[in-house]
Amino acid sequence: MPTSDDVDAFLTETLVGSDPALDAALRAQHDAGMPAIEVAPVNAKFLHLLARIAGARRVLEIGTLGAYSTIWLARAVGAHGRVVTIEAEPANAAVARANLERAGVAERVDILLGRGTDVLPTLDGGDPFDLVFIDADKESNTRYLDWAARLGRPGTVVVLDNVVRGGEVADAGTADSKVQGARRGVEMLGSDPRFDATALQTLDRKGWDGIAVAIIVDPTPGGTGH
Repeated sequence: MPTSDDVDAFLTETLVGSDPALDAALRAQHDAGMPAIEVAPVNAKFLHLLARIAGARRVLEIGTLGAYSTIWLARAVGAHGRVVTIEAEPANAAVARANLERAGVAERVDILLGRGTDVLPTLDGGDPFDLVFIDADKESNTRYLDWAARLGRPGTVVVLDNVVRGGEVADAGTADSKVQGARRGVEMLGSDPRFDATALQTLDRKGWDGIAVAIIVDPTPGGTGH
């Protein structure tokens, strides 16, 4: 009987394939001793397709790591698009820059160094983002979602990663701060009138997890709300 890993391998081989720039980015990340917490290939392509479906030209990513997902997003926005990605660790940002250069998309990407909660306020007042991908410290999920709403517009797509965490998100009494952060993020998406959202469980090479996908809506009377 095939396992979920077998299915993931089949889907990855059939729908994603091998890409020298992306493979090199993962090798560089591994060689630098960075954790293997990037999105799985099938999920990365989902993110890429979602950006294309949304017609995104300005993308905000919170949590760069080695720029694996950043490369996918930069390809999605096209030559005239822009990805702004935030990374807290200088060493990670250095690996990310090299990976972006190797992939030929560095000119489309701005890496902003610092904690997301410190950097995001500096983006206030600029052009709105068309898609926001949140994949950083889970404890700050609600703050990141609040900034996603502020920095987006009605119709902006918001993707929140790692929301299921092996099923632990359903445990209201958990003491795990990451799970608590994931749970608070999902609850905010369900209660905050600025968002219309759903979530999907995923099972891939990284195990049992999931993503929440939302659009920003106009919560005012007569707006594009629920």
